[in-house]
Amino acid sequence: MAQTGETRSEVGTVMRTEVVMPREGAPDVLVVARRRTEGGPKAGEAVVRVEAAGVSFAEVQMLKGRYYNQPRFPFVPGYDLVGIVEGVGEGVDGGLIGRRVAALTEIGAWADRVTLDASGLVPVLEGLDPAEAVAAVTNGVTAWQMIHRAAQVRPGQTVLVHGASGGVGTLLVQLARLAGAEVIGTASASKHPGVRALGADPVDYREDVPARVREVSPDGVDAVFDHVGGPGLVDSWRMLRRGGTLVSYGSASTLDGSGHRLRPYLPTFGQVLLWSALPNGKRAPFYYVKRWPKLFREDLSRVLSLLAEGKIEARVERRLPLEEAAEALGLLASGKTSGKVVLMPGPGSTGNPSSVSP
Repeated sequence: MAQTGETRSEVGTVMRTEVVMPREGAPDVLVVARRRTEGGPKAGEAVVRVEAAGVSFAEVQMLKGRYYNQPRFPFVPGYDLVGIVEGVGEGVDGGLIGRRVAALTEIGAWADRVTLDASGLVPVLEGLDPAEAVAAVTNGVTAWQMIHRAAQVRPGQTVLVHGASGGVGTLLVQLARLAGAEVIGTASASKHPGVRALGADPVDYREDVPARVREVSPDGVDAVFDHVGGPGLVDSWRMLRRGGTLVSYGSASTLDGSGHRLRPYLPTFGQVLLWSALPNGKRAPFYYVKRWPKLFREDLSRVLSLLAEGKIEARVERRLPLEEAAEALGLLASGKTSGKVVLMPGPGSTGNPSSVSP
């Protein structure tokens, strides 16, 4: 990955290291840049020294120009972060300085320092590892809100989680189990031991999934969580029992599509609206992480509390220095990871893998 930008520090300036996504391409187009930033945070803002930044499928889509609301190139990616507040602007509680916080940024987190709206910062409980905490920010809130707000999973129900070995999928399984539900999880055969260890009944996604689900739950399931979209969404709908809920929260199957990036989503939106209008008691909401913005802080705090209490586990597969963002993104794009890939800015990062989940 290329190195560009100013590298000289001067009195009165702060040097910021960031990863830039300059254009569509493979992960090796990413550029590590150094630039000066002048002045401190404005009113209502806080400067956060980033300890851990998540790598998500959204960045895989952005690199191909396929994410539904991505900015124009070039930009700094990075959907979420955990870090220490270094400074605050006017109107912000000075007690935040020195505190560890989490934030959903959507873009901009792949840097060693980020200036953010202080109202969006969520305290991270002491004792939580920054990498594990960031693995529960976007993924954790997504899973929590889909389980408790979109599908309203209840004890005794049975749910199907597609991609049960992934970052969101592992948390969906754990939160559904905590809610008292039985879980069926799709994953490749090599990842079945990990899915089973979380308490789910694993199914190979390359098999006849509807037939396997009927073997486990002959009357269908109460909820399906589908991040794949595309033609398989019809199977997800058909696997619901009467009164069930299909939560569609992605379109991974259209990553290699062509044309405008919104085009693959339009059939899904149309299908979901049609299904929701049918008089069969089933529902099909489309979920996105800012669907309930006023509840984000509350829900993230709940997820982080569960993590701190050991009731859920946020799996981190690899920790890499910020400068190795291209490798990190390549790992995620390969589909071979079973947990979160995390970038660790600063001198404390070594690039060595953390313990890998089974």
